[in-house]
Amino acid sequence: MVTRRTVVAGMAGLPLAGLAVNFGSTVAKAQEMPMADTVSTSAGDLVIHPVDHASLVLEFDGKAIYVDPVGGPERYATLPAPSAILITHGHGDHFDLPTLEAIAGDAPLITNGDVREKLPEALKAQATAMANGESGTILDLPIRAIAAHNITEDRMRYHPVGVGNGYVLSFGDSQVYVAGDTEPTEDMLGLTGIAVAFLPMNLPYTMTPQQAVEAINTFRPAIIYPYHYGDSDLSPLKTDVEDGIEVRLRNWYALSQD
Repeated sequence: MVTRRTVVAGMAGLPLAGLAVNFGSTVAKAQEMPMADTVSTSAGDLVIHPVDHASLVLEFDGKAIYVDPVGGPERYATLPAPSAILITHGHGDHFDLPTLEAIAGDAPLITNGDVREKLPEALKAQATAMANGESGTILDLPIRAIAAHNITEDRMRYHPVGVGNGYVLSFGDSQVYVAGDTEPTEDMLGLTGIAVAFLPMNLPYTMTPQQAVEAINTFRPAIIYPYHYGDSDLSPLKTDVEDGIEVRLRNWYALSQD
């Protein structure tokens, strides 16, 4: 069951086509899932399943939390059914209604207000809209919504202030931050104690890899996953991230490759 302090709905929709770009020297078969990673927490192991582009699954304590699932149910056929679903905003590479209708079952959803208004009544009844700065719980896990928006003047039309969410989830003593589509907001830069962070970096929609490096070196997550990176040059993350921060470069586009 989803709980949080207030309900916010009715934010404007922001259409955007999804992305699919090759990455890395190893070409995976389209049906193969990227390899999962495991992170130890005080309450047990957290298993991280990269899926594609901005989609991922967090498996913990027998539960599976889907984040921005798109691309059809077949992409999730080898994973546990969702225990809960998080959606950051309404762009097509983050919010895909046919995929949700196929996989959601009775799982609770946390969304932004714009996405909740777009849901059919059956899914809307399972959904809670969170606004930037709100906090609550999902599957008895603490969650809070982090501002996700552009800060560069000529990019503001892509992700205006107050619409999209990032999310911080707590798994035991470990906080996991999924940024959604954003540049380095004050909310992001003010984060502390983040064990794992997923940051987007593709122009013109989100941040550059160098912006990401500066943000990483400011809020210092223990582990950083670049995701939602398209064809960006990720080499600055190999050379410019400060010591003590682990950068995990993974192939987020294995399912898009031939």
